[in-house]
Amino acid sequence: MKFTAMTPELYEYLEAHGQNHDRVLDALAHETRERFGGAAIMQIAPEQGAFMSLLARAIDARSAVEIGTFTGYSAICIARALPSDGRLLCCDVSEEYAEVARRYFEKAGVAERIAFRMGPALETLKALPPDTIFDFAFIDADKVSYREYYEAVLTRLRPNGIIVFDNVLWMGAVIDPANTTDDTKALRELNDALVDDARVQTVMLSVSDGITIVRKN
Repeated sequence: MKFTAMTPELYEYLEAHGQNHDRVLDALAHETRERFGGAAIMQIAPEQGAFMSLLARAIDARSAVEIGTFTGYSAICIARALPSDGRLLCCDVSEEYAEVARRYFEKAGVAERIAFRMGPALETLKALPPDTIFDFAFIDADKVSYREYYEAVLTRLRPNGIIVFDNVLWMGAVIDPANTTDDTKALRELNDALVDDARVQTVMLSVSDGITIVRKN
């Protein structure tokens, strides 16, 4: 088995060549770092955003849901992959983050494709009409609820639809037996469950902090 070790220098090269650069996303990333400091770690990496956009476009997604929007970087990437009449439902609980996200949705020209719902995502999903179906989903919120988000989304996902989970490697904590935080245990349990779930096909990739892609059978 061969693999390339990701050194800091090699990652700088990846950042420079891993996606098409975009002024709106670059400005959003900069404002997020300046305004929210250490919390900016919650923003996805540029290459992850580009990858998810390619995925959504490849399956001709028209309807998407995002659980955990933060300042909107990932939402813009997903919304841009949708057709002009496509729709992305964003679920978050922070109005402070949402204010930034809404401004950049406008700047990116995708505001009309995005519906923002403030409040617990599970309540938002339960309140949707029974016939609401998604083609693509991104789950990047509180880790202890990942399994619940998964089940709630999977029932509304079309066959061959895609779910992407973020942070599944949890900065390496998932293989550290000394780490028994609730978040870490929840991610371990999710990772264990997905590989044995006959309802889906899964692949885990070492993109950024680890992502798992799930295709519904």
